[in-house]
Amino acid sequence: MIKPLFLTLVLFVLVAVSPNTATAAEPAAENKQPQPAVAKRIIALAPHITELLYAIGAGEQLVAVSAFSDYPAAALELPQVANYAGINLEAILALQPDLVIAWKTGNVAADISRLQQFGINVAFSDPLQIGDIAAELRYLGQLSGHQQQAEAVAADFEQRLTEISAEYKNKIRLPVFFSMGTEPLTSVANQAWPAQAIRLCAAENIMDDTLSDYPQPGIEQVLQAQPQVIIQATAGAKPADISFWQTYPLIPAVALGQYVTVDADLLYRTSPRTLQGIQQLCQELDRFR
Repeated sequence: MIKPLFLTLVLFVLVAVSPNTATAAEPAAENKQPQPAVAKRIIALAPHITELLYAIGAGEQLVAVSAFSDYPAAALELPQVANYAGINLEAILALQPDLVIAWKTGNVAADISRLQQFGINVAFSDPLQIGDIAAELRYLGQLSGHQQQAEAVAADFEQRLTEISAEYKNKIRLPVFFSMGTEPLTSVANQAWPAQAIRLCAAENIMDDTLSDYPQPGIEQVLQAQPQVIIQATAGAKPADISFWQTYPLIPAVALGQYVTVDADLLYRTSPRTLQGIQQLCQELDRFR
């Protein structure tokens, strides 16, 4: 079950995507402002930024992170100076960072403006497409002085992504419904991160004709679309609660008991681990082709 406030929190923890912002492949204008040659004291204002920095070997330069920055374990030892509601300006100023990396479409814009008014150097991370993660890695490598390791991680990511795309390009497409929660019933579509993963796995998202990236359909829409598989993401890929669906046996996925559970952290967050979540999803869907 998912409540409206919890949904807002989830979108901060994991990373929402929006079709109306610039792509990471060409960093936004704010990213192009002069940056320190090598940032020694970095603050990351979103969990995916923390993961990206650790992935390229820049973890030791982090002096603070956002709430829910729980991977790798070393991130848990750092002070937390932001959450989905805003930043702790006083704590950030006290840490005297030479670079704050913000999530352009996830952090509060007014908070970022305040940081800049205090003379804090701010760069932005905002991957919108799965392939953008490689560009993000390279960009953060430049900011942190870890260009060589960032290039290696980015190249490996691109190769693995190409392999997944090639493997599933011609497979039989399955109609699926992705359930983020049932109170209210919430799904994904268009450029939402899980929706992109569904397409990579050669599945047909029954919500992809909606305007919103996170639609809240009526159960009648799901009944009419007749998905063959219901996908749910949980922490650590723990078994999902399917009790809500049991009252709708006219849905083929329910009648056949065809449910897929994937690890939310792996599937949602825009980091190199995203590919693990996508591979997990693809392999689970293969069981029902």
